[in-house]
Amino acid sequence: MKYELPKLPYAYDALEPFIDARTMEIHHTKHHQTYVTKLNEALTKHPAFAETTAGKPELESLEELLANLSAVPEDIRKAVQNHGGGHYNHSFFWRIMAPNSPTGDLPAQAGEPTGKIADAITKFFGDFAKFKEQFSNAAVSVFGSGWAWLALSEQSESKGLSIITTSNQDNPISQGLKPLLGLDIWEHAYYLKYQNRRSEYIEAWWNVVNWNEVEKLFI
Repeated sequence: MKYELPKLPYAYDALEPFIDARTMEIHHTKHHQTYVTKLNEALTKHPAFAETTAGKPELESLEELLANLSAVPEDIRKAVQNHGGGHYNHSFFWRIMAPNSPTGDLPAQAGEPTGKIADAITKFFGDFAKFKEQFSNAAVSVFGSGWAWLALSEQSESKGLSIITTSNQDNPISQGLKPLLGLDIWEHAYYLKYQNRRSEYIEAWWNVVNWNEVEKLFI
């Protein structure tokens, strides 16, 4: 199959003032597009392997690749890890953000989560404030480029939520975990507006978290 750049579910300026329109446009049309292009280039070297995910939704097929990297032909494994991860991570990132809409006419649910995900966060972290602090601290502490995640372990012996970080475009899926919330800490995600003020970007990002989508992923 040939992967494609997904359309954003909102306009480039929809996350203003927290994430500026120019950053969103470059991030989506340049950085994300490059991951898609290079993933497709890598897979063309092994058409038979590429066909193993044919006919499946893109995110589902990417999850299969990332969950079973050892099955990817060795000469393209790193490219699939990096560019497949980049495609998946960014597709996921766009999904779990939405415009902040206090009037309720848009799907965002910025602020504190509700429902089952809120209960789970309280169970594993004490309360939302403690979770937010731990997640933000993990994100600001990522060395170089990477991601901060809220991940779910569905293994019976260790079922629960955890905050983890990954380098570059690695993903919790490769660790047997299900991502529920992810924050891009690469400089291209924030540098035009925030320059080196990563912590300011992280604090602003909480205003556009789409907790409705996180709840769907959790349930």
